[in-house]
Amino acid sequence: MRGLYSSKAKIRHQIFTEIARLAYEGDIEKEMDELPYKILPGEVATYRDSIFLERAIVGERLRVAMGLPLRNISEHAPISKGVEASLIEEKYYEPPLINIIKFACNSCPEKRVLVTEGCQGCLEHPCQEVCPKNAIHMENGRSVIDQEKCIKCGKCMEACPYNAIIKQERPCAKACGMNAIHSDEYGRAEIDHDKCVSCGMCLVSCPFSAIVDKGQIYQTIMALKSETPVYAIVAPAVAGQFEPALKNTQIRGAFKALGFTDIKEVAVGADLCTIEEAKDFMEEVPEKIPFMGTSCCPAWSVMAKKMFPQYASCISMALTPMVLTARLLKQENPDCKIVFVGPCAAKKLEASRKSVRSYVDFVLTFEEVQGMFEAKDVDFGSIPEGEPLSQASSDGRGFAASGGVAAAVVKAIKRMDPDREVKVVSANGLQECKKMMMSAKAGKYNGYLLEGMACPGGCIAGAGTVQTVKKAGMALEKMKKEAAFEECMDTSFGGELAKLEEL
Repeated sequence: MRGLYSSKAKIRHQIFTEIARLAYEGDIEKEMDELPYKILPGEVATYRDSIFLERAIVGERLRVAMGLPLRNISEHAPISKGVEASLIEEKYYEPPLINIIKFACNSCPEKRVLVTEGCQGCLEHPCQEVCPKNAIHMENGRSVIDQEKCIKCGKCMEACPYNAIIKQERPCAKACGMNAIHSDEYGRAEIDHDKCVSCGMCLVSCPFSAIVDKGQIYQTIMALKSETPVYAIVAPAVAGQFEPALKNTQIRGAFKALGFTDIKEVAVGADLCTIEEAKDFMEEVPEKIPFMGTSCCPAWSVMAKKMFPQYASCISMALTPMVLTARLLKQENPDCKIVFVGPCAAKKLEASRKSVRSYVDFVLTFEEVQGMFEAKDVDFGSIPEGEPLSQASSDGRGFAASGGVAAAVVKAIKRMDPDREVKVVSANGLQECKKMMMSAKAGKYNGYLLEGMACPGGCIAGAGTVQTVKKAGMALEKMKKEAAFEECMDTSFGGELAKLEEL
């Protein structure tokens, strides 16, 4: 659960911190195999039945955080096996990005309807009467469901006057909007990577922390320690992620303390993306395409193109804010390295595309950067206040929340063509995005601008966030109010789009 510092969050934080600490000051080839004993000292298990199992799981998490694949369970190998391949400044994510540590999986049932102790064995037993498959009978005065007959329709749940019947679903599968998770032969969760779009919602939802995504913390720090200038481009969802300790006026100083040359907010790229999508919409809808979908969320756009290939041309070809911001910086500093810092797991794969690699060198989540701050002993309280992030518009920063992208594009269209009416529909969460695309396929949204976001609530609810969605949303509104510009057309970067199109 986002924003809850649970045992799951604690272990993730320890993993990221220790990898970062080794990168800054240690010898990873020598010390990596010892880290599980440092993270989980002693002889008694804290979270599971066995300390050996706990350390084995931590070992796999360490490997994945280094960008390495999981080890084969049936073969003996040290945690550090193959690590030399990752001890470089340039290492792109190799699929699969999202992985399941099989022996950490609880083998949760995929879906079942259960009668709880709340059953009162009532005389009426409406649950039994409404069941279309006669799957419910009475035993010892309580209702019992025959799982072989049950079709999980939920009618008994609705009929029970005591709310004593519940439906249980595997959390990771329930969160997956692509239906990409099923059970293997042992009942453990398994990802169909042909369906997966790497949104990371399964990672967030697994209560046993069995699902992990690959990282580039070590490689990023290697770049920071080199002579090459390294810039952080920070997603709009950064609002509130490191608060209350870190103020907007301290963000630049905090990232410089990690070794970054400077930072730029990706909301600048969002402003450019807004203008480009507004122009595309006016030129193409409805003359060339029936509707246009936004481009900024890679998981949403990949889902739409995978599941509705006949409408792939209807998803905007505009470059994402991350790429546009990186291109701006590379134009000014051709030899620099760019690190995207944001809430998103899917951005890691977007940056691995051949068309994007030359602009974005590394991708880190807010969670991973939090570990870097800890490893570097960055004291937020001692960082002097300086120049705040101020180059982007309020609308550009609004890209971080559901509805924000479409709102910005509509405003830009109104500025360019005041008489044009723009109809909008937004969806967040891949299941809702699929419904939106089904309606578009049926012709219900002809002439519309469609905004899709894979994470429920938008980027502020991404898999790599630290704060609760509510707190992040409040911080985002505050950060939007602090912007020097209201709309993207008002910013100093309004004219930069033409320059970028010439590249």
